[in-house]
Amino acid sequence: MDRLGLSDLTRILRECAGEEEGVDLDGDVLDLNWMELGYDSLAFLQTVGQIEREYGVLLDEEALDEADTPRLFLTMVNEALAASATV
Repeated sequence: MDRLGLSDLTRILRECAGEEEGVDLDGDVLDLNWMELGYDSLAFLQTVGQIEREYGVLLDEEALDEADTPRLFLTMVNEALAASATV
């Protein structure tokens, strides 16, 4: 897979950590932070691990700290996927 989209991310979030009651992952969630979406650091790390396995990419741990919203996370993941495709 060469690109992670929002629908892929929400599927993986649901598989790894479920969905917080009252949060609609199919709504406008791109700029909400993980805590607003009901995901703690453990849920986030499980999601990261699943994406690394499923997409065959290793994500930069320091960059993960900066990716505190789905939009920033998708950008980071897709940049990593693009970089790995050129190697």
